[in-house]
Amino acid sequence: MRLGVSARPVRIGVFAAVLALLGGLVLGWSERAGAAADPLLSQGKAATASSTEGSGYAAGKAFDGNAGTRWASTEGKDPQWLRVDLGANAGVSRVKLTWEAAYAKAYRLEVSADGVTWTTVAEEKAGNGGTDDWTGLAGKGRYVRLYGTARGTAYGYSLFEMEVYGVLDGGPPPGGAFTVVAAGDIAAQCTASDSACAHPKTAAIAQQIGPRFYLTMGDNQYDDARLSDFRDYYDKSWGAFKAKTHPVPGNHETYDPAGPLVGYKSYFGSIAYPQGKSWYSFDEGNWHFVALDSNAFDQSAQIDWLKADLAANAKKCVAAYWHHPLYSSGGHGNDPVSRPVWKILYGAKADLVLNGHDHHYERFAPQDPDGKATADGIVEIVGGMGGAEPYPIEQVQPNSQKRISGEYGVLKLDFTDSGYGWSYVGTDGQVKDSSPKYSCH
Repeated sequence: MRLGVSARPVRIGVFAAVLALLGGLVLGWSERAGAAADPLLSQGKAATASSTEGSGYAAGKAFDGNAGTRWASTEGKDPQWLRVDLGANAGVSRVKLTWEAAYAKAYRLEVSADGVTWTTVAEEKAGNGGTDDWTGLAGKGRYVRLYGTARGTAYGYSLFEMEVYGVLDGGPPPGGAFTVVAAGDIAAQCTASDSACAHPKTAAIAQQIGPRFYLTMGDNQYDDARLSDFRDYYDKSWGAFKAKTHPVPGNHETYDPAGPLVGYKSYFGSIAYPQGKSWYSFDEGNWHFVALDSNAFDQSAQIDWLKADLAANAKKCVAAYWHHPLYSSGGHGNDPVSRPVWKILYGAKADLVLNGHDHHYERFAPQDPDGKATADGIVEIVGGMGGAEPYPIEQVQPNSQKRISGEYGVLKLDFTDSGYGWSYVGTDGQVKDSSPKYSCH
């Protein structure tokens, strides 16, 4: 055992318990190793993984500060990885891994500035579980990854906690630039065992991108959106990152035999009802996000709430999302139910609207609620290619700039404090379309 160097981890297990009985020597030992010198950077930060055993074992569970929750990968597969976004570049000096019974026999700890190119800062070739406390590291990057190459058991990889310590650079702070993945019309009644099933493939791409959070634009589950259907289908794919998802309902969520939105509310719970209604808002960086229920645009309660919410907003940039698009070149076409909401958003100088309903990808030039192209208009994206059967393009609408039908994928949205842009990423990982860069109004 060597303290304060990255060649091998400090082992804390039965031996640690013995030391504790001898008068708290473990604490003194850790402090002398310099392990606690730098602050914890990873707790509560955005995390992603190559796979999860189920929605209760999401990547973020390893960074929530709760020793009773854990991340777990798919059983019986190598390699697997777990990644955290620190929010800014940092000097990484220590990584502490607290393994569940399903541990890694061999793994690497890696850092990256961009989430693409990785540098190994520590490597284990004969792991035995318990707690691995790597100190004296000299890593540099925004992203830190555990890359498991050999399991120690027949199961997967499972961590109660992965703690990353270090010092943030003077680079962009958390809450500045961030990435979001979005899609609508997602879980058809199929699973990954069916090679034609698309939603596990869009989920894999969404998770690989590793965004700050996920948005869904309704019709999350087909056909009747019962709770059992959510559990059997959506949960097997997009459910892997449910805890980081901000959903809205579509018309299919109203078809539940148990009642409109019953299965949707039962499955998502407070995630979909954080403010007690099926509509809500939240902030990230310099952005205000408004999640709306377009099944209830005729309810004055939602319209009054929207006006008050926008009046109270102090953020420079505004994005809103719901299911039914005002403009669409697909089979459903334009839906005037959304026009009054557009007028409210336009009056509040909103920047971006995301919709689903039509099962294709489409982007529009900035326009006003009456469809007139204008520089101070709202940009609309239809992103209904999350997994349901594609719809053809039928009647191209004015101001439509790009349309893709038949290729499943997700929106990768990149936000800054003053603007945004996006790309449409197919299930093969290839960018099918890239937007212009827009500034907030």
